[in-house]
Amino acid sequence: MSDNPTEFDTKAEIPVNRWPLVFAVFAVIALLFYLLQPILLPFVLGALTGYLGDPLVDRVEERGGSRTFGVILVFLFFTSLSLLALFFAVPVLLQQLDGLVGRIPLVYAWLRDVAIPWLQSRTLVTGASLPQIDWSAQLLENWQSLGKVTASTISRVTGSGLGLLLGLANIALVPVVAFYLMRDWDDIAERVLRLMPKAWQAGTLQMVSEADEVVGAFLRGQFIVMCALGALYAGGLYVVGLELALLLGLIAGLASIVPYLGFMVGITASLVAAWLQFHEPLPLFYVAIVFGIGQLIESMVLTPVLVGDRIGLHPVMVIFALMAGGQLAGFVGVVVALPVAAVIKVFASHALVHYRNSAIYSGLDDGDDGSGDGL
Repeated sequence: MSDNPTEFDTKAEIPVNRWPLVFAVFAVIALLFYLLQPILLPFVLGALTGYLGDPLVDRVEERGGSRTFGVILVFLFFTSLSLLALFFAVPVLLQQLDGLVGRIPLVYAWLRDVAIPWLQSRTLVTGASLPQIDWSAQLLENWQSLGKVTASTISRVTGSGLGLLLGLANIALVPVVAFYLMRDWDDIAERVLRLMPKAWQAGTLQMVSEADEVVGAFLRGQFIVMCALGALYAGGLYVVGLELALLLGLIAGLASIVPYLGFMVGITASLVAAWLQFHEPLPLFYVAIVFGIGQLIESMVLTPVLVGDRIGLHPVMVIFALMAGGQLAGFVGVVVALPVAAVIKVFASHALVHYRNSAIYSGLDDGDDGSGDGL
């Protein structure tokens, strides 16, 4: 944010004496969200889908198509992507997960017999060692435990007709909510704005526009960046010959929601996997090339074009928001964490505007002419 005072004067603001009411409204919304959290998942996912698809529907509408026709096209697009992932990516991913579980004993043995002794020979840390573990028994026990938990869960769900119906209803509600929100998104936003006092509408519209720019840049732009990087890393690692290419690419792509985290997590895991599979230095070099190319493409093409400088959310803020959302409201909290953080950032920036225009910041009392030293 610029420190130029003229920038502050030109902004449309909600009057200071009405801000307590604004915060009270948001406090009530937060309380209702917390109390209703168990039933909100289909509505949150539907709203997220509607928000992501709204710009596509707007483009169809701008080219002469009806809004309903645009919603149908967007739904066909999302459905096609979901079916492709379900029939092609998921079976391969499950196969690679099974291979990863089978490699756990090898990773543990490498840490115990190679990595730790190497570190001990070059540092002052001595005496640390990993215990011997019977991995066959451990994996068998954990798989049996997982099977018992799964069977118990299925038994509880299917044993209750009402519970099964509620679960199916929640799944079915997601596309229904998404369809109606996507079709009526602009009308709903306009009606909500008209319900507010006229003196608030200019300031509210500006803050909502700023929040939409931040949220849209992150959810739409970063989502595309994540998918592109995941595909790029998975394809590059597949060319290198890594057996876990799809799984590692997926992990790196998901971690890319935080800038540079996907690169660090992906290259570390891929280097370890490449060493355990090949035991040669050349594949490690190829892995480094894959992630180096991916990072260059992200920094020079993907992020500037798809996201730009509109995010405004510091990586630490992103991490904290995701963790706080998960702690407070589980998966629903994780889904809404970034939009809420973006709204909080916008409100905080406007509160900072008021603070910098106040007598507290300037050091002048209301009746001071500015000639004193302020001490």
